[in-house]
Amino acid sequence: MIDFNANGFFARLKKVKNDEFGKMIDDFMIEGEEVVGAYQSVRDGVVFTNKRIIAINVQGITGKKKDFTSIPYSKITTFSLETAGTFDLDAELEIYLSGVGKAKFQFTGSTDVKAICKMISDYTLR
Repeated sequence: MIDFNANGFFARLKKVKNDEFGKMIDDFMIEGEEVVGAYQSVRDGVVFTNKRIIAINVQGITGKKKDFTSIPYSKITTFSLETAGTFDLDAELEIYLSGVGKAKFQFTGSTDVKAICKMISDYTLR
């Protein structure tokens, strides 16, 4: 199970350029697959493509070891969104996956999580 629900503020994902993780994920991309959004915490990241979600967990002191988790949109059965509020400044997205469990992502309050949900809906409901 993926869980980006870290306790520190810096663990919140924020929008970065779509090519921020390009060198890390180029070898995993298939023909016709394009990055449509990228988000990064201190070291970890999440990349949304037109085919799947790729979660990147950078491990170890040097960060050379990385864990990549691929979540095809076809495996998403349900998702839940909690927007940022006045005192709770982060937004949370939970994705429930067929036969796997759930993935939880926390974003900074300034992230347009409604746009992320619309994108997920677009890819899962077509």
